[in-house]
Amino acid sequence: MVRSIEDINERIIKGKAIVLTAQEVGELVENGDDIILEDVDVVTTATRAVMSGTYAVLSFPVDAPFSFIRADQVFLNEVPAHVGPCPNERLGILDMMVFGTTHGIDDPEYGAGHLFRDLVERKPVSVRVVTDAGTTFSTTTTLDDITYAKLFGTRNTFKNYSAFVNCSSNSVSTIFHAVEFGPDMSGATFSGCGQLNPVKNDPQLRTIGIGTRILFNGAQGFIIGDGTRSSVEKPNLIAVADMHSMIPEYMGGFTTSAGPECVVSWAVPIPVIEKGVLDAIKQLDSKVPLPVMDVDQRERIGMATYGDGWSGVDLEVVVEPSRCIGCDHCLPQESCPTDAIHVDNGAVVLDRVKCFNCGLCTTLCPVDVFAAELGALHFEYNGTDIDVPVILRQSDRKRAIELSQILKRSILDGTFRLTEMVERIVP
Repeated sequence: MVRSIEDINERIIKGKAIVLTAQEVGELVENGDDIILEDVDVVTTATRAVMSGTYAVLSFPVDAPFSFIRADQVFLNEVPAHVGPCPNERLGILDMMVFGTTHGIDDPEYGAGHLFRDLVERKPVSVRVVTDAGTTFSTTTTLDDITYAKLFGTRNTFKNYSAFVNCSSNSVSTIFHAVEFGPDMSGATFSGCGQLNPVKNDPQLRTIGIGTRILFNGAQGFIIGDGTRSSVEKPNLIAVADMHSMIPEYMGGFTTSAGPECVVSWAVPIPVIEKGVLDAIKQLDSKVPLPVMDVDQRERIGMATYGDGWSGVDLEVVVEPSRCIGCDHCLPQESCPTDAIHVDNGAVVLDRVKCFNCGLCTTLCPVDVFAAELGALHFEYNGTDIDVPVILRQSDRKRAIELSQILKRSILDGTFRLTEMVERIVP
């Protein structure tokens, strides 16, 4: 039996479609339910993670026409932008690209991911322009003043991300940890939302293609192709959406020991058009491979599964302020990669909107003000089965579940329409 997206859209319009989240499908499978094609029309998938391959294209006026010829350098909140490709000579308008991994020149812990969220939150952003004549002027802008603002994911939603450990005897600064990575495989970090991840649920890209409508940081956008470094084993995707419609909670910056990175969220509908698609959707975390990499040598040393990271764990960090003993230096506050922890009048406060649920604070606090079970990776290393505790998650499964629920509701209420792909992407 093969169904078309047109058939499924008709069922949605008539109010007869069955839409489930990937989380709901997983729970049914775990309960032993035998799900067949007639049981579901669309499955909503999602991921929220640190995704380096992200950039913005912006265009907006900064001065009156003829006030300068061309801009040579531009800084937004002191984050460098790449001017062009259009010079816009004498128009007073700037076209620019801002790479998601660019760091601020004054504050090395503030990067483009933070800038993108500040823009979407409608905060004023400073603009400093150095012209080709060597003069400098400054102004401010907000997203509502930026006429063109598109965010692109150039390498997002890998089917399988990786876990990392440090096999060396020295600490390592890396984008794969918020603090220096401790030596001798004392802990592990990982990324990827496992059975919720969009490409895991359609690994052959039977329903995901060029022109597929998605939610990108909460805004409706479109997939435009396969991403850089995409391969048959680890496919990934490119998408674009308008920043004006994005939701700040689902994006932002994530500070690592090697500098700030960019947080991105995707939610993708999977029309259940055939049995092969449904079989992939029903695959649980325990069957989804999670390669384990040595962060120092960047080579694979073992293979775990996403069941190690997401089964029997806490998706949300719990905070007990009454346990705080008032340390001179609060390590969770100083090391929080999203700046979500603060002390207000002696009381510890966790900003739930900023919190990424990475779990790092639970490993740093000496008196368990913060708590969450993070699990451990189980894999064979040099002929021996070992367990390495997870000490940081670079994906936020809790909000990925929320996004899949938002997409489900949007499909059912008609505000989000499934689209036929223009062309297949061959993984």
